[in-house]
Amino acid sequence: WVQEEAPDVLCLQETKCGGGAVPPEIRALPGLPHQFWASAEGRPGYSGVGLLAKTEPLNVTYGIGDPEHDSDGRVVTAEFPSLFVVSAYVPNAGRGLVRLEPRLRFDAAFLAFLQRLDAQKPVLLCGDLNVAHAEIDLCHPRANRASPGFTPQEREGFSRLLGAGFVDSFRHLYPEARGAFTFWTYLGGARARNVGWRLDYAVVSQRLLGALCDSKIRNTVAGSDHCPITALLAV
Repeated sequence: WVQEEAPDVLCLQETKCGGGAVPPEIRALPGLPHQFWASAEGRPGYSGVGLLAKTEPLNVTYGIGDPEHDSDGRVVTAEFPSLFVVSAYVPNAGRGLVRLEPRLRFDAAFLAFLQRLDAQKPVLLCGDLNVAHAEIDLCHPRANRASPGFTPQEREGFSRLLGAGFVDSFRHLYPEARGAFTFWTYLGGARARNVGWRLDYAVVSQRLLGALCDSKIRNTVAGSDHCPITALLAV
C-alpha cells in the first residue's frame, strides 16, 4: 500500500520497536530511503514513532525538549525547506484515567514545542493524538465523557492547540462529515459497524491553509486498529 501511495513523507506511530528492530521490508521501502526512528528508553515494545522521507531533511530532532516525556520516544521532527513535519504519538490517559495528569503535562509541553517550531517556519503535525476533539469525532460521545481520549481536559488541550494558530486539516475541509473515524477497537466487530473514534490528525499551521489540497481518512486500508490518514499539500 505504501509503495502504491508513494508518499513524500510517511509518519508512523506506536511502532513498538527501536531502529535496530525495524523489519527489513520497511528498511528497504523504495522511495523512502531516509528513515528516522525513536523508541522508549529501556522499554522495548512500548510507544515509538518513525518518520520516513523521499528526500533528505535539512535537520531531524527527537523529543520535545522535556525530560519527563522525551525518554518515551514519542516525537520525531524533520525540517524541510518549506516546513517542519512532526510525527507524534501522544500519551494515552490510561484505563481509569490513571495517566491523565502526565498526559495533560505532555499536552502543554508539546504545544510550547510546536509554537517554537512555528515561529521558525510552518508546521505539519501528523499523528495519533489520542483525543476525539468534538462529539462528531466519535460514535458514542455520551457514553464516553469520562473515557480516556474524550475527557473535557484532553479536549480542551486540543482546543488550545487550535487557538494557538494551528488547524485540524480534516475538519477545516469537512466540518460536517460524520462517521469519519480512524480508530476502532478490535472488540465486538466495531470496525465493520463503524463504531469508532477520530484520534489521528494532520494539523497544520494556519499559514499553510493556502497549500492544503486535501486531508483524507483512508478507512478502507486494513492492517491495524487505526487506519492511515493522508495530507496533501502543495509546498
